[in-house]
Amino acid sequence: MELKKTFLVLSGSCVLLALLLLVLVFMVCNSISSTFPNGGIAILSDGSTIKLEAPTAFQQGILSVLGIIQVVSCIVLPMGGLALSGILYYRIKLKQPIAALWDGITRIQNHDLDFFMPVHSDDELGQLCAAFDTMREELLKTNRELWRQAEERRRLNAAFSHDLRNPITVLKGNVKLLRQGMADEQTIDRMESYTLRIEQYVEAMSSIQRLEQVPVRRKECSCFLLHSELEETAKILAGTLELSVSGPDNGTMELDYGLFLTVAENLIGNAARFAKSKIMICLERKDSFLLLSITDDGPGYPVELIRNGPKPFGKVKYPASDYEVSDLCSVPQMGVQDSVLGSLPAGTGMKEDSGHFGMGLYSSQMLCLKHEGTLTLENRKGYGATAIASFKIHRES
Repeated sequence: MELKKTFLVLSGSCVLLALLLLVLVFMVCNSISSTFPNGGIAILSDGSTIKLEAPTAFQQGILSVLGIIQVVSCIVLPMGGLALSGILYYRIKLKQPIAALWDGITRIQNHDLDFFMPVHSDDELGQLCAAFDTMREELLKTNRELWRQAEERRRLNAAFSHDLRNPITVLKGNVKLLRQGMADEQTIDRMESYTLRIEQYVEAMSSIQRLEQVPVRRKECSCFLLHSELEETAKILAGTLELSVSGPDNGTMELDYGLFLTVAENLIGNAARFAKSKIMICLERKDSFLLLSITDDGPGYPVELIRNGPKPFGKVKYPASDYEVSDLCSVPQMGVQDSVLGSLPAGTGMKEDSGHFGMGLYSSQMLCLKHEGTLTLENRKGYGATAIASFKIHRES
């Protein structure tokens, strides 16, 4: 029941109860006073008069008390009814919601957002408690997102600082050789190579910072358009590899079309680099999420990458027999698989790719998180690496 209606019902009920009690008081007082003599003179039908018995002093005192009780009852009982209605109204409708709101405010002031705001009724205060709990959930979600971003930025800065030490050390050594006049053509080439590497590090850092500032702009998009775009992108990136693209062709959904295609290009590019002969792409709607699954028949992801997730500036090694360093360095940074080390047999020849910083999967993971989704990496038996990107959507039909 609404607060206004509850107040009117309680007030009316208590006032009515007070009036009933007032009537009862008057009836009892009149019943008691009727047992006492009234005194005075009675005129009979024949015109004669009879003097009635007068009340005693004790009886007179009782009659006076009864009169006072009747007068006081006319004032006290209606006011008491209104006061009772206020007390009942507070205890029934106000006490619990106000206590819950104060408790919630206190906990939020103490930076504690991990609690649940109870909703005791469906009235205005109950709706206010529900809105307060929604606000708490949004604050908790925002705080967790800020904490995640701060943690990711800390990890990124730590990885960036760690990986800069090696090229800076090499450059310092080469500068000493130059000062001592012991430099040769190889020294100059090494300085140029490591200077380019530092430049690539800085560019990678700048690209990640730009990704953090990219807003999510959801708009209505047809499933047929997404399906056709995936096919065209896969044909361009996969080259001569066998392709299999499946997904819904009907209906629409709301998502950021640009972010989705960026993640799809990154993951398809990863799969194309390490697939032996086939890539399978599956687009699926599940509950309120759009799932993009890309599977290749390559060597698969390393166990550490699956367990810890993509990391920026990770050390990457590739089988020297299959991938040449010159080929790896020519691939764009935003769209290459981070590592295949974990699935290779022991003793396989490896070459480290100094031009690759593991930003493809890392940037895809960031974009999925911005779209309220996730990026999951796994190895499927009999196939190879599988990347599953999810995006929060709002289905229209």
